[in-house]
Amino acid sequence: MSEYLSFILGVIPLVALIVMILKIKTPIHYAVIISLMVTLVLAGFFWKMPVQSLSMLTLYGASKGLWPIIIVILGAIYSYNLMLKTGSMDVIKNVLANISDDKRIQILLISWCFGGFLEAAAGYGTAVAIPIGILIALGFNPLKAAIASLIVNTVPTAFGAVGIPVSILAEQTGLPVQELGSMIIVQLSLFNILLPFVIVAITGNSIKTIKGVFFITLMCGVSTLIPQYLVATYLGAELPAFAGSLVSMLVTIFLAKRHKASQKEQAEQPENEKQHYSHPALIQASAIYLLTFLFILLCSPLFPSIKSSVGQLSSIIPYTLSDNQVLKLKVEWLSTPGVLIIIATFIGGMIQGARISTMFSVLWGTVVQLKNSIIAITAIVAMATVMDISGMINDIANTLVNVTGIGYIFIAPMIGALGTFVTGSDTNSNILFGKLQTSAAAQLGIDPILLAAANTSGATGGKMISPQSIAIAVSATRMDGQSGAIMSGTLKYCAMYIIILGLKISAMYYLFYS
Repeated sequence: MSEYLSFILGVIPLVALIVMILKIKTPIHYAVIISLMVTLVLAGFFWKMPVQSLSMLTLYGASKGLWPIIIVILGAIYSYNLMLKTGSMDVIKNVLANISDDKRIQILLISWCFGGFLEAAAGYGTAVAIPIGILIALGFNPLKAAIASLIVNTVPTAFGAVGIPVSILAEQTGLPVQELGSMIIVQLSLFNILLPFVIVAITGNSIKTIKGVFFITLMCGVSTLIPQYLVATYLGAELPAFAGSLVSMLVTIFLAKRHKASQKEQAEQPENEKQHYSHPALIQASAIYLLTFLFILLCSPLFPSIKSSVGQLSSIIPYTLSDNQVLKLKVEWLSTPGVLIIIATFIGGMIQGARISTMFSVLWGTVVQLKNSIIAITAIVAMATVMDISGMINDIANTLVNVTGIGYIFIAPMIGALGTFVTGSDTNSNILFGKLQTSAAAQLGIDPILLAAANTSGATGGKMISPQSIAIAVSATRMDGQSGAIMSGTLKYCAMYIIILGLKISAMYYLFYS
């Protein structure tokens, strides 16, 4: 085939996916299955892949989707659902809402700090829906609450749901996870500092709103950035968002208690309506998340003996494509973050007073809740696997690089943003386009970590205008029929985000890699 014909044929599954989701409004799990079918037909007829290879590739990809991606998402949402059931989430929300009466500090604590923590622990829309609900209850304008929460639900999503986007990107591309993680944080570092200022300005409709809380806002961002970088560089992808949001929350609370809000900026919430909790009650309410953090930390490179011991409980599952090619999937039955979260949830649930029957009931309910996502993710990983092994992704990358040249570096984050805009997930964007980015890097002769990281960095920007995120915001604000107003409110921020990111990554290349 000619170069341009292979490019056109190769992008057909991606174009079909975009058209079905955005134009035809096909549910994503159906759209992905249809796109997978299209990919299999193209790979068989035009890339000459045997039926045996295609069937095993599909099974291999679906298995990778189940383990570790689905198990992590299941564990994260299960922990959140059980905390709702036990009332522990209400305790945490009430505590945060009572720390300060200054709306500017409230939006930092609830949207940035707590939203970031929810993204680290659960993802899947919780970091948008929950902060919006709290902010509206505190008297915030629903549209402002929605726009602010969508804007801040960007940077944390790179390491959301226990770092699964970066872990999967490393697995898809064969790149070292710690180097990828630290590069992503370097690329996003500017937004860690800027976005807290943006949401404070949104609160008061003016940059002047920052006056009086400049230092708190600055420290809110800085105290997120530094722990994230250190943890990503030395421990891996699972804990950076946890560490960043926790440290930022503690720093912001410390500074907030020393900040005296002016009378006109105080939220109208009488003191007698505020609920107070003892330290044991707070520890009990946080038990699931504390144990999750502890278990993942113990199984990190910081404790190599424990990591090695639990890692031994694993299986290798072979998938034979041909006599000469066998793909192997390693399943770590205990050390994978999803299993650790489920164990932490069971133990933490008992501490919170949940019955065993209740915990199993909530677990089954979570499986049912995620059934469409399970189908979508297994199918999209299978689709990306077939596109990769058949050579489709490499052909797409070759053409893109030949057309754009070194200018591809600028558009690399736009490709990541497109993936999240279409699928609603950083993880899915990395699955779809991670290998494309490293193939392009090989064609350009530059460090693949730069462009692989750019995919994730760009994917975080696409999150704020993803139709799925907008739909969650509409539901949380009960602004039915106002999705256009919410999207138009975030669109300009998304455009600036992606352009600045493209310019920064291009500058990084010319300064450090050319």
